Amino acid sequence: MGTTTAPTVPLRQEGDRVSEEEYRRLALGDGGHAWELHRGRLREKPGMSVEHGDLLTEVLHVLRRQLDRNEYRLRANHARLRRSPEHYYIPDVTVVPTALERALRRRPGTLDAYDQPMPLVVEIWSPSTGDYDLAEKLPEYQRRGDREIWRLHPYERTLRVWRRRLDGAYDETTYTGGVVRPAALAGVEIDLDALFES
Repeated sequence: MGTTTAPTVPLRQEGDRVSEEEYRRLALGDGGHAWELHRGRLREKPGMSVEHGDLLTEVLHVLRRQLDRNEYRLRANHARLRRSPEHYYIPDVTVVPTALERALRRRPGTLDAYDQPMPLVVEIWSPSTGDYDLAEKLPEYQRRGDREIWRLHPYERTLRVWRRRLDGAYDETTYTGGVVRPAALAGVEIDLDALFES
């Protein structure tokens, strides 16, 4: 009697076109890659520099101290923001309303992916992703209707903020220091001078 083997899953690489169903399987099962989906094609989120990692950690620390876990959960390079079946993106930091996260937990093994607009999405500039974040990801976050989108630059020590207006358009502001208050997160304050000094 012959033996049977499980069908092999073809290896995937950046640029491969995949369906939404296949993307979701890959995102859950391929622990070695942080796959995003851009225009139906896989894009791997690359590793980041020490400055990028340190700034990400500090942002998480500052937000964690000020946010109530009953209201919000934090994700670092984990939550997928879905804009359409062909667009899934992984921000550096995402503030997720706890109610949305709990709804996913009712279905164990579900991908940490959200259609709904987020109150705050943060990208941190790095040489490998800086242009892509601005040219490709930022417009998709805006199409999703995310309330506030941040781009921190660790070398220039700047924060660019896009805040959604009631009419759906975005106002852009650049900060070089001082205290910034995310519009959708009441009571949260980020001291940029302290953040960049850390």
